[in-house]
Amino acid sequence: MTVATKDGTAVALEGGGVELRKAEIGGDMSVAFIRLPKGTDMGPAVQGLPDDMCQCPHWGYVLSGRLALRTPRGDETYEAGQAFYWAPGHVPVALEDVEYVDFSPTADFERVVDHVKARMG
Repeated sequence: MTVATKDGTAVALEGGGVELRKAEIGGDMSVAFIRLPKGTDMGPAVQGLPDDMCQCPHWGYVLSGRLALRTPRGDETYEAGQAFYWAPGHVPVALEDVEYVDFSPTADFERVVDHVKARMG
């Protein structure tokens, strides 16, 4: 697949207002459409991964809202209209209802999504 739309992409993870739609696109990369409600802290979901942080790199764009990213180097804030690169070693926290789209290496992202699913039960 070389094209994906939010509505045409299968839900890979949802619960508590969190929604992650994910599709493999362009070989070894995946696109994800992610929605986090205000107050969502992904820290508990990634607990147990190295350094208790997401170890997958992400390139993306914030569509709406604002979020903080906890990193070993300190917190960073991202808001609607900003493109981003998140290096391995981060934890998203929704400061407002937030929606963003990101592109990630499929194998790395699958490991994180599978881990989060297991943590969610």
